[in-house]
Amino acid sequence: MRALALFSGGLDSMLAIKLIADQGIDVVAIHIKTGFGGTKDVTELMRSRAQKAGATMEVIDVREEYIQKILFDPVYGYGKNFNPCIDCHGYMFKIARGLMEKFQASFLITGEVIGQRPMSQRVEAIKQVTKLAEDRDDKLILRPMSAKLMEETTPELEGWVDREKLLDISGRSRERQMELADKYGWEDYESPGGGCLLTEEHFSDRIREFIAHDDLTVDEIDLLKFGRHFRLPDGAKLVVGRNQEDNEGLESIVSDKYIKVKLPIAGPLSLLGRDVSGSDKALAAKIAITYARSSANESYDIEVGDETVSISPFAEKKEAQVYFFNSTKNKGKI
Repeated sequence: MRALALFSGGLDSMLAIKLIADQGIDVVAIHIKTGFGGTKDVTELMRSRAQKAGATMEVIDVREEYIQKILFDPVYGYGKNFNPCIDCHGYMFKIARGLMEKFQASFLITGEVIGQRPMSQRVEAIKQVTKLAEDRDDKLILRPMSAKLMEETTPELEGWVDREKLLDISGRSRERQMELADKYGWEDYESPGGGCLLTEEHFSDRIREFIAHDDLTVDEIDLLKFGRHFRLPDGAKLVVGRNQEDNEGLESIVSDKYIKVKLPIAGPLSLLGRDVSGSDKALAAKIAITYARSSANESYDIEVGDETVSISPFAEKKEAQVYFFNSTKNKGKI
C-alpha cells in the first residue's frame, strides 16, 4: 500500500507522513514547485525532512502551468495579498491525483489542520479544495492531523488506515504539534505560516507592479525575489542588488529578456530589461553606480550588456529612489 503526500517541508506535513508511515504504508512525499516558495533552494533540506518522517521525496515543477492556470484567475479569489490559497491547494491535489497511477498509490494525504489558516483551512474552504481536486465522490484525500474531526475517507472505510491512530487537532495552537515533534526528537522543521512569498505584502506589490507593464513568466518569478526594483521613465525594469545574497540570486538568473549592469568598483549587480531606450540605459547605469562605493565627483565606465556607459552617480540616493516602483510607500526601506 502506498500513499502520496503533499509536502511543504513544514512540521504538519512531516507529522502527517509519520502518522501514515508508522502504519506500515509506503509514503512518497510530493513537493509541487510553483516557484513562489522562497529565495533559496531548500530541496535537499526538504528531502532530509521527508526521510526523517518516513518518506522518499519527488519534486514536480509546475511553474509555467501555475502562472497560466492558477495565479491570475483563481475561482475562489485571493487571501490578504496575492495568494490564491484555496485554488492553489485544489490544484496541487489535482496534480497529485494525476500522479497516483505513476507511483502506484492508493490515496493522498496532507498536513492540513482544520482552522489553522484563516483562508485555506476553514471547514468550508477544505470542502472547496476537495471540489477543485475532484475528490468528492472518491474520498481519497486523507488529512491525518484532523481526521477524527472529519467525515471518514476511503482509506479509513476500506481499512487501509486505522482511524484510531489518526488525530483530532484543530485551531491555530501549535502545542500538540510541538509535543509530537519533541516525542520524535525533531528539531529541524519549518516555522508555521511561512514558505509562500505570495502571502507577503511586499512581494505581492512587486507582482502587481510588474504585470501592469508586462506579462509575468517563469523568468520573472526569481527576478521579483531579489534586490531593489525600479521602473524607469521609458518603461524599463531595473533590479539592483542590495547584498551578496541578492547579487548571487540575480547572477543565477539566465534569461534573454535581461542584460547585466556590471560596475568597475565594489557594488551591486543589476539586471535591466533588454529592450531598453538609450536614456533608460544611461539612467540604469547611474542608479546602479549610486548604490556602490562611488563618488559623485567621478565618472565610471559601466558595462550595460555589451555596451559601456560612462557616467557619474547621483549626489544622493534619494535622487535614485524617485524611480523606485513604489517610492512613497517604501520610502526609507530600500
